[in-house]
Amino acid sequence: MNKDFPQNPPSWRNDTVLPLPPEVNANAWAVDAACSGNPGPMEYRCIDLQTGQQVFHYGPIHGTNNIGEFLAIVHGLALLKQKGFDMPIYSDSVNAISWVRQKKCKTKLPRNEETEELFTVIERAEKWLRENTYTTRILKWETKVWGEIPADFGRK
Repeated sequence: MNKDFPQNPPSWRNDTVLPLPPEVNANAWAVDAACSGNPGPMEYRCIDLQTGQQVFHYGPIHGTNNIGEFLAIVHGLALLKQKGFDMPIYSDSVNAISWVRQKKCKTKLPRNEETEELFTVIERAEKWLRENTYTTRILKWETKVWGEIPADFGRK
């Protein structure tokens, strides 16, 4: 967490239990991925910014951080649509946000026996993006200004 923000939310901020910067919408989800090595064991998750609760977690599976970031956003979009919720998703990954907008995971990871399961998940995500519309805003989490995204795995 950025040292400029308190550990607990200030008394005026009643919309979250997390220490969020004032400009961050607490009625939102934050997603992030972690990968031990690149490629390596990859996982991703989503945190509800109002409650601090984990909404979903996937992995570990052999992959890359960018793939995890992409899949986390698509997973969030699909779940929000399924539940009928309308709230933004924050991601700190410029690549993943771009891939979602293009409806294509532009990874250079080779497809082989070790990555076959992951590529099946990627294909399902790309298919969902092609076949669905959504109004969810995907917002860039500004790490340099706000500190680590709340969904961060804390392994840096």
